[in-house]
Amino acid sequence: MKKLGFGLMRLPTKEVDGEKKIDIEHLKEMVDTFLARGFTYFDTAWMYCNFQSECAAREALVERHPRDAYTLATKLHSSFVKTKEDRDRIFGEQLKKTGVTYFDYYLLHAIGRENYAAYNDMDCFTWLRDKKAAGLVRHMGFSFHDDAEFLDQVLTEHPEMEFVQLQINYLDWDSEGVQSRKCYEVATRHGVPVIVMEPVKGGTLANVPEAVADMFKRHQPDMSVASWAVRFTADLDNVFMVLSGMSNMEQLLDNTSYMMDQRPLSGEEQELIRRAVGFINGSIAIPCTGCAYCVDGCPAGIPIPQYFSLYNADKQEMPGKSWTPQESYYVNLTKEFGAADQCLECGQCEQVCPQHLPIIQHLKEVAEHYKDA
Repeated sequence: MKKLGFGLMRLPTKEVDGEKKIDIEHLKEMVDTFLARGFTYFDTAWMYCNFQSECAAREALVERHPRDAYTLATKLHSSFVKTKEDRDRIFGEQLKKTGVTYFDYYLLHAIGRENYAAYNDMDCFTWLRDKKAAGLVRHMGFSFHDDAEFLDQVLTEHPEMEFVQLQINYLDWDSEGVQSRKCYEVATRHGVPVIVMEPVKGGTLANVPEAVADMFKRHQPDMSVASWAVRFTADLDNVFMVLSGMSNMEQLLDNTSYMMDQRPLSGEEQELIRRAVGFINGSIAIPCTGCAYCVDGCPAGIPIPQYFSLYNADKQEMPGKSWTPQESYYVNLTKEFGAADQCLECGQCEQVCPQHLPIIQHLKEVAEHYKDA
């Protein structure tokens, strides 16, 4: 398969009777073009697009193209599984909504410390293995929003998982909050292939500071700014698929144009991306270097650098988003460590900070930012 996948989470919409609905005719054109250009992977989920994404996949894809012409992935989220009977009920509805008789890839959705116990309590890993044995699922895996240490635990406890879907992009690559690089290295060490989500951070890396955009354009005038982000992830050896949520034909034509004949990043291009990261991070809200001197001895057990990293990443997101992945990472971390609002203001962290940061004040800012997470 070519490495670009069509994420069916941000679909084209139109207004119908005062409400936004999926623009199925536009989506059909996008699906046809995607397939005509040699791409086959489509990714949906139970709750995407107000629970309508799977239905849209049936109407735009499944009912109009032979089954061997495409690859379909969907997901089960723990928040909808209250009993073991819910697993089969939802799976059966997913088959009806999509119109397929099996899923090529099936994922346990957004595993992290917050919901891992729920997946185990409902025996979802065994359940998914049984679905594969019955021929209803070809490949089983999970998507993940947590740190590398916890990913290592999950893959160690469940070596039967055949792939993992990770948030990876050049801005989060060395982030202490998201830990893209560290998670990628854990998956690679376990021999588990990776699917990339959020390569453009929900559009953030398509709307970089003007100086960064100019730098990219001077090097490759005909390449979009977003292409640098997608190509960065596709260049990783253990990545077999990069998902992009495409909400219009323009985005699809752009993505497929440079991924039809994907070429590796040159040394010069890799250096340009490093410079872009440095420029973007040069204007971060909290200039924490992640040394973690502040963590040892914290009486509240607060992972300060990780919280600061997540907060910085949120501040770099495009304005107006109702949700960002960083919120999930923060919530997951609070399941094991102290939350930002649990700071005792003892001041020991500020005494050892090489950057002399007002950590107590910054933790208050983080707590306020994530108070509704």
